[in-house]
Amino acid sequence: MLEFIFAESWSPYIVGSLIGVLSWFSFIISKKALGTSTTFARGSAKLGAVFFGAEVYNWKYYQKYKPELEWQSMLVIGIVIGSFISAILSGEFNLSLIPLTEFESILNQNILGRIFSAFAGGIMLGFGARLAGGCTSGHGISGTFQLSIASWISLIGFFVGGALTAFIIL
Repeated sequence: MLEFIFAESWSPYIVGSLIGVLSWFSFIISKKALGTSTTFARGSAKLGAVFFGAEVYNWKYYQKYKPELEWQSMLVIGIVIGSFISAILSGEFNLSLIPLTEFESILNQNILGRIFSAFAGGIMLGFGARLAGGCTSGHGISGTFQLSIASWISLIGFFVGGALTAFIIL
């Protein structure tokens, strides 16, 4: 009955439905939309304090996004733990610094180049998510669930940007 847990991949229809139900529970229990990018904003304050001291907490941006451990942080931690467990149960767990894919052959980069590219891409993604007021899960799941025009526009942008990127890379 539970053999699907050990499958190499899960049905996107089932997983999508479960994410939708999770989004409902998020609204019901916490009165907040499902999303993850604010967690990284809060975490950046903690990291900033390591390098610049507690003065970081007085910066205007961190007055709005106080560096605290809250439900969204637990969601992100749960995603990481759940992904790890899923990879182990499916037999797909593989520890590697940055996977060797078409990325390496297209850009012909060494390991340091791939690390830099991945880091720079992550920075741009995080900046874009904060600039847009939410990430793909915040806009794509919770925002469209609330019929937000801005979220629908963002979702269309995600698909167009993804298709263009795939076209350029592949």
